This record gives sequence, structure tokens and C-alpha cells, in this order.
Amino acid sequence: MSQLPDALWINVSPPLQGFDRPLLKVLSQHTSIAQWEYAQTLDEPNSFETALVLLHDYLKHYNRPIHLLGHSTGGLLGLLYARQYPERVRSLTLLSVGVNPAVDWQAHYYTQRRLLPCDQQTILRQMVYGLLGSPPKDMTKVLTKLLEQDLYQSLSPHSLVRSPSLLPISVEIPLLVCGSVDDVVVDPHQLRSWQPHLHHPASRLWVCSSGRYFFHYFYPEQVSEQITQFWHTVLWSRHSSSHQMLVDAPVNAGT
Repeated sequence: MSQLPDALWINVSPPLQGFDRPLLKVLSQHTSIAQWEYAQTLDEPNSFETALVLLHDYLKHYNRPIHLLGHSTGGLLGLLYARQYPERVRSLTLLSVGVNPAVDWQAHYYTQRRLLPCDQQTILRQMVYGLLGSPPKDMTKVLTKLLEQDLYQSLSPHSLVRSPSLLPISVEIPLLVCGSVDDVVVDPHQLRSWQPHLHHPASRLWVCSSGRYFFHYFYPEQVSEQITQFWHTVLWSRHSSSHQMLVDAPVNAGT
């Protein structure tokens, strides 16, 4: 059990996992980190309950709490898990997860599909520009295809017929919320609205100066620095609490 990693990255969007690799590479220089991936076929319904059961089946073999991290809907799954099993989570880091945690890029896509007289490929190309800026033309085609695959393979609460919203989900564990100032999906207001829900003394909010929805891809060193500083704060607060418990413990006088 001593060989188990200290942190776990949750991925529920296999076609988009390439955007996570730069950050994971940098983080792996500071700690041992594993990846947990969930994918589904076209015949399977979107089921967060199934994903939660599978994630718990993986984590219940750990003999200590673990740092969880996730981008977008991967972060939402981590948030749902932390609410249900707080004793198993040392900390939770959310990237591009707003105070309404159900909002992801697919929510924006389906809203445009319902409102605009455009076909799928046109809207997906527009989504590429909104999520990533203005990539080269040949790269735009590749990214459009990735988004199309993500629609069919990733876990998301949204579809063409419904786009639900969720109330803020509060957890008592240390929470780091990260986003970007120019993200069109999770805007700064969605990020700032987390403030009343940061209950733990180690919890914090950080906003990157740019990078849009995939800011962790463009600025992996900056994001990694924020995460590792957060982990150090969590460790310090844990040790401080343990020390305070020892100080406050009653002393039995000898007879």
C-alpha cells in the first residue's frame, strides 16, 4: 500500500485528455500522481451514479486520504465523490468548475444548437475558437473532431433535449478552485461565487490571467505551482491541527 500515489487525476473526457498531459507532467515532478479514466459507449446512458461507484471501487483500497483533481466534469465527479466520502479525500482541486458545477463546454454547445440555425460542424468550429482562441486552420479541423468525439464518449449531464443546472455543492475538505479570466464557459463570476463555499481554512480561489477553458494546458507551470502550494498549506494545517490537539489534551497527574 505504501506505493499508492498521493494524488489522483479524474478524467471523464478521454478524447480531450491531451490537454491534461502538460500539467500532469509538471505535477509528477513534485509528487506521485495517478490517472483514473471513465469512458462510455454510445449505448450507455450518462450516469454519474455508475461513475461514482467505479471511482469508489478504485479508491476504497487506499489506506489513507488522497488529493483529488479534475478539470470540468472530471472535477464535478470529484466534487460529488468528496461530498459522499469526505473521509477519503485529503483535498480537492477543481479546474474550470463554476459554482454551478454542471456547466461545461457541452452545455454551451447544446444551447447554441437549440438557438442557432447551424449544423453541428459549424457550431463545433465556433466552440474551438471560444475554448482555445484562434488555432491554425489544420489544427482547427483536428480539434473540431476531438470535440465531436467528446460529445459521444464523455460523461456530461447535458444533451440536446435538456441542460440541467446544479446548486452549489459545499464540502468541508480543503478545496482549491482554479479558472481563467477569459474562459467563456466558466466566467470569473462563476468562479468568484465559490467564495462563500470555501469553508476549510486551507481552501482558496485562483484565477489565471489567460488560457480560456484549457488554461492548465497553456500554463501548466503556473497551475502546478498553485496546486503544490495548496497541498503544502493542507499539510501544514493538518500538522498544526494535530499539534493543537496534543497541546489541548489533558495531562494525567501522577499519584
